[in-house]
Amino acid sequence: MGHHLKVLLEPTGLDADLNEVESTIQLNVRRYAEKVLRPIGRELDRMTPEQVVAADSPLWKVFSEYDKLGLSPADLAELPPAERARLTGLVFEELGWGDGGLAIAIGAAMVPTIVLAHMERFDLIERYAERTLGCWGITEPDHGTDMLDVSGHTRQPGAKIGRLNCYARVDGDSLVINGQKSAWVSNGPTASICILFCGYDDGSGEDKRCVVLVPLDLPGVSRGAPLDKMGQRGLPQGELYFDNVRLPIDHLVAAPEDYLKAEYGVLVEANSLMGITWTGAARAAYELAYDYAHERKQGGVPIIQHQNVRYRLFHMFRSVEASRALCNRAALYNAVAPKAALQGSIAAKITGTQTAFDVASAAIQMHGGNGVTREYQVEKLLRDARASMIEDGCNEMLAIKGGSLIARD
Repeated sequence: MGHHLKVLLEPTGLDADLNEVESTIQLNVRRYAEKVLRPIGRELDRMTPEQVVAADSPLWKVFSEYDKLGLSPADLAELPPAERARLTGLVFEELGWGDGGLAIAIGAAMVPTIVLAHMERFDLIERYAERTLGCWGITEPDHGTDMLDVSGHTRQPGAKIGRLNCYARVDGDSLVINGQKSAWVSNGPTASICILFCGYDDGSGEDKRCVVLVPLDLPGVSRGAPLDKMGQRGLPQGELYFDNVRLPIDHLVAAPEDYLKAEYGVLVEANSLMGITWTGAARAAYELAYDYAHERKQGGVPIIQHQNVRYRLFHMFRSVEASRALCNRAALYNAVAPKAALQGSIAAKITGTQTAFDVASAAIQMHGGNGVTREYQVEKLLRDARASMIEDGCNEMLAIKGGSLIARD
């Protein structure tokens, strides 16, 4: 009685207006996420960091199979802005649903192309079109999230950032790079090309920044050991070292006067992708809890029959829907507005990652003791989600920057 009032929703919930193309792509990416990302993600999670980046690692299948979907940055760039924003959200939610860490590996691989397109350096996009596995070199051993804030929104009044760990200088018609980037460079151990955000040494001693495109097979480039970490173990991360690396001056993507434009643009894109990716991971945790609640029996009945279990599942559902709505709304606004609102992307990033962690934690609680064993997927989801609140800018620092962006003074 009353069952006729129920509406059974699709996995992505209250999506009422997907067209045929969007629905087809969504299903294709979901199939890839289920058949490729999930099993490979579980396999990589149990491997050493060195095994993850080895030549015979299943990691490489993640990229080769993704390429078959025809969803590269160049493919997406051909779409009108609003369509591109909608489709990117659909794609990265499914990737995050499959495996959050591997979704970040796919997203990080695209960052050089995203930055080059934002700075209208289509000549470099064409020149390096075959180097599809990229990375974003920004954080340093002595500088973390503050590297994302050259405008100084998050600094104490009067405080200075201090000397950076990596600099580029002009030498005739060449750029010369020296220094290092931290162990948190996503795809650092595997990428063939890097979009490098670093200091600009013109001899003035002033804090100036620039952006340089660096092929990682140049003399003087070396890499640290892949990072051994708690979660997102399928995402290779590691240091990059530059010892008198020399490259043509046309690889200077943003000089100091253009640096803020590059920083702002990449943050808008990266934070937006983080938000919807981890919304997908939150959805995965919710679905696992939902299925378990229908299978697990306690008190003589499946635990879904207990009111408190239904109560908790509803709040997980509500959180995922709210996160998706914010992430997609911010992405759409930034795609069509005369100027993107970074505070919207920051809100999406913080909401999506916090939702992933909260829902994964609630899913573990619903699994009881089983939830903390490696036999069940929710344990890995929680570990993966925990790192998301730090990567691409820790949420606390981003919130300070977002608050500064909405303040009137």
